[in-house]
Parts: sequence; C-alpha cells; structure tokens
Amino acid sequence: MAGVSTATVSRVLNDPSVVSEATREAVLKAVKDTGYRVNRAARNLRTNTSRTVLALVPNLSNPFFSNILSGLERELSAADYSLLVTDSGDVQLTADQIQRYIAAGQADGLVILDGSIDLNELQMVQSAVPPVPIVFACEWVEGFSGPSVRADNEAGIRMLVQHLWQQGHRRFGHVAGPDTNVLSHRRQNAFEQAVQDCGGEIQHGWMLPGDFSIAAGKEAAARVAAMRDGPTAWVCASDQIAFGLIAGLTEAGIKVPDDVSVTGFDNIEMTEVFNPPLTTIHQHRNKMGNEAARCLLQLLRGGQPSQAAPTVMPVYLVDRQSTGPAREKAQA
Repeated sequence: MAGVSTATVSRVLNDPSVVSEATREAVLKAVKDTGYRVNRAARNLRTNTSRTVLALVPNLSNPFFSNILSGLERELSAADYSLLVTDSGDVQLTADQIQRYIAAGQADGLVILDGSIDLNELQMVQSAVPPVPIVFACEWVEGFSGPSVRADNEAGIRMLVQHLWQQGHRRFGHVAGPDTNVLSHRRQNAFEQAVQDCGGEIQHGWMLPGDFSIAAGKEAAARVAAMRDGPTAWVCASDQIAFGLIAGLTEAGIKVPDDVSVTGFDNIEMTEVFNPPLTTIHQHRNKMGNEAARCLLQLLRGGQPSQAAPTVMPVYLVDRQSTGPAREKAQA
C-alpha cells in the first residue's frame, strides 16, 4: 500500500530518522489504514533480543526505590523497551543466576540497585561471551568497572551536619544503615569527617547500627532514650530510620525537635507529612533512573559509556520541622 519494500517499512518503524519525510508519511499512513501492529514476539525471535531490561532491587517494600524505577520505565519505554523488576534482597545473586535471566531471553541488560552483589560474580558476568550490559543505579559495588549513577552522598551528609551546627548543635549521633551496604559506609564516614571538620563531638556509643528500616530507628530510640548527656542532634542514614527514631523518642517522652533534632536522608514521599515533617536530603531519584536507563541503552546499542567515572548527581537539603536550635544545656 505504501509502495515501498518491507525493509523500508522496518526502517520507518525502528529508525525513522534515516528515511525521507515523504516515505515516512506514506508508510505511517499505510500503517494507520491497515491497523498494522508489530508482532513483538516474532521481532524479538528474529533479532535474538527481548527488548526488556531487568532491574534488580534489594527491597521492593522500601518506597525509596519507586521513583528510580519510574525514571527507568519512562526512559526505556520511549526507546521501546520494557522493564522487568525483581527483588534481589532474599537471595544471594550469583553469575549463573544473572546469566540465566539473559540466556532465557528474559532481558537484554541489567540495571542493578543492589550493592550487596559479590564483585567476583559481577566480573564473571562481564567476562561472559557475549558480555551482559550492566549499569548500577543508586548503589554500587566497589571495584566494578561498569557505569554507575549515584547521588552525592558525602555532600548531603555535610549539608546536614553544617545545618545542625549552625543551629547550635555540638554533640552529634548517627544511626547507620546495614553494615555491608556501600551507602552506609559512605554516609557514616562522611558524617564522622563532617563533624570533625566542624569541631563537634562524637563518641563511640553515639554511633548506632541500623538497616535503613523504621524498626531499626525504633530500636535505636530505646538506646537514645537511656543516654545521659547524649547528642542533641541525630543524623540518620535514611528517612525510614529517622521515622522510627522519632516515633520511638516520642513514645519515651522525648520531644523532636525541642529536646533533640533528627534528620533523614532521601526525601521519600512521607517526609513532608510525617509529624514532625522531616529535615532531610533530597535525591533526584527520578533523574537517577533516567540517566541509568540512558547509560544502559547506550551499551545495548553497542556504544561505550560516555565517561569512566561514576555519574554523581547533586543533592540538596530540605529544611523542615524535625530540626531546631540546640537546647541551652547543650550549648553551655
């Protein structure tokens, strides 16, 4: 009907920029008039691709990841790729498991949001023939040579400490994330360095363990409530930890921010409506997903990452009501 070859129709539907405008219009009119639809299964079989990207997420129940996945979905959909999501938190992923996803035709590449995967297993996947395109988003594995997109975690922690310092706080505590998590290490190290740079006080007993969960924050609150002359400001490694800490402190009769100030990290949706609204660090999670998808699409098209260094996205502080001036006793 369009008066062109099947190859030209294919080019119009898959790479229209290489076809003249007149030819493109003729083909698209024929597509509309006939009600033609691409048979994706047949196309994928012929090209030996799935047009699907697999995202590995360490905890799907954590609302933090939703915006990253939304950004991934939007960018991939525009390129005619689908997104498949699986929770990697309950299993220890191996190279064989990852390869099976690819060999079974379920995915052409991976976006990994889980920093707990073993480096040796990842390197085995990279060295496979053909290699599996992999991009990390948010979390990463130290030593992995592929592209990654992450927030400026160190800058975010410095902003929080400086904000609290300006409000008169001099004694600082920290509730960390999981001990094996790269974000936990980066944020805790940045916290200790930022307090040291300001001249504030940290004690070993004020560095509490956690796991990015509300339950970890509530557990930490019990220890905080039992402290005498403890920190007047607590920097939590995630918003969910901060929610649990504030809830536990409130139950113990400790007021936030009148008695102690509490901050989070991530700026998930609940931070604005929590009581009190949480001072935190905003990550551009949607844009992080966009950028990770663009990096992976570049690899899938046979290109190379535009830069060897990680893509580090800026963050900013959101000042809300969970922080306030240090108590007079703390300043004395």
